[in-house]
Order: sequence, then structure tokens, then C-alpha cells
Amino acid sequence: MGVNDPIGDLITRIRNAQMRNKPKVSTPGSRLRESVLEVLKSEGYIRGFSSVEHASGRSELEIELKYFDGEPVIREISRVSKPGRRVYASVKALPRINNGLGVSILSTPKGVMADHAARDANVGGEILFTVF
Repeated sequence: MGVNDPIGDLITRIRNAQMRNKPKVSTPGSRLRESVLEVLKSEGYIRGFSSVEHASGRSELEIELKYFDGEPVIREISRVSKPGRRVYASVKALPRINNGLGVSILSTPKGVMADHAARDANVGGEILFTVF
């Protein structure tokens, strides 16, 4: 059975694995999830990820979680735009998360990017989730 909200599923898997102090977590593979994980990696919230192909033809993404002094690097991760209520923002209306310490991940016409990269590229878009 398919998942209605793949980004919400990804966020929940990461949050649950970090509560249990797991070193890795896996999630079904997709291009959207891969681009979101690429942004999380470039922002320093996860160590990395790799794609694993199975014999049945489906792929999985193996995510290496990051910890500092035994605590997860991601303190708070929450979904903003949901399937029932999409949240869009222009460049001027992009929110600052925890006074600039956190990051909003956006889906823009130029791809998935962090809020500061969207400001630099002068594009707005759908706010997928926030990380602190």
C-alpha cells in the first residue's frame, strides 16, 4: 500500500529512529525524498544517505543519522505543508526558524532547497517542513 504523505512519513521515521538512538533508518526511495535528504545533508542535520536496490525492483534510502554528545543533532522537525493544507510563501514572506538557527525546507520551481538558498535564488515555494 502506498503512502499518502511521503515527506511526513520520512520525517516521522527520522524522528522515531532518533528517539531510539538508532544509527541508521531506511525509507522507501523516491526522487523527492532523495532531494530532501540532500538538503538535510548539506545543512549538516544527517551524516549521509545511500540508495539500496532490492531484487524485487524497489529501492530504499538508508539514512545515517547524526548525533552530538549522545544527543540527536535534529532537536525539532515538524511538517508545515500537509496534503490537506498546502502552505506556500513568497520570497519576502519566508519565515525565520528560531531566529535564523533553524531551517525551512522548500519545494521551489528550481528544486528542493533550504530557505536561505531560496532567498539567494529569489524564489518562493511550498514550505515542506522546518528543522531545528
